[in-house]
Parts: sequence; structure tokens; C-alpha cells
Amino acid sequence: MSAVARHVSVTGRVQGVFFRAWLRDQATELGLTGWVRNCPDGRVDAHVEGEEAAVEQMIERLHRGPPSADVEDVHLWNVETCDFDDFEIRH
Repeated sequence: MSAVARHVSVTGRVQGVFFRAWLRDQATELGLTGWVRNCPDGRVDAHVEGEEAAVEQMIERLHRGPPSADVEDVHLWNVETCDFDDFEIRH
């Protein structure tokens, strides 16, 4: 099986609600690697990569987010894999 990667941009009430920690935990559970960060305009951006089925599961979860979030939209781009070792929160 080959790995796929997606750049994801999530808008809504997604900062200050533990979204990054939740996303890291979800990604780790699904065996994904990459990163997540808050952006100055209030959105959360992430790079997720791994097996295609796991990436798709992560995208489904991103549409809901953690209980305290209010996700308005999720934008996706297919990108090249980067072979990260783990999933990290970037500042």
C-alpha cells in the first residue's frame, strides 16, 4: 500500500478549543504522520499523510472536530508525501 498526503485547512471556531491536540491524537490513533498549526487568520492548517483509508478517516473526523469546536469548512489539497516520523503540533 502506498502513502498519500493532504494539506488541510479548517475554518470555523477551531482555535482555543484544543483542536490541534485533538487532531494530533486522532492522527496518532490512525497511524498518520505530519503536522498541525494555528494560522493568524483563525483557521487551522495541517499536513496529514499515511495510508489512504486512514487519511480519508481523518478527513471525515475533521469535518466534525472535537466537541468544543464548530467546524464551518474543510479545504483539501493533494500534496507530496514528506515521510515524517510522527505527528507534531507546530507553533
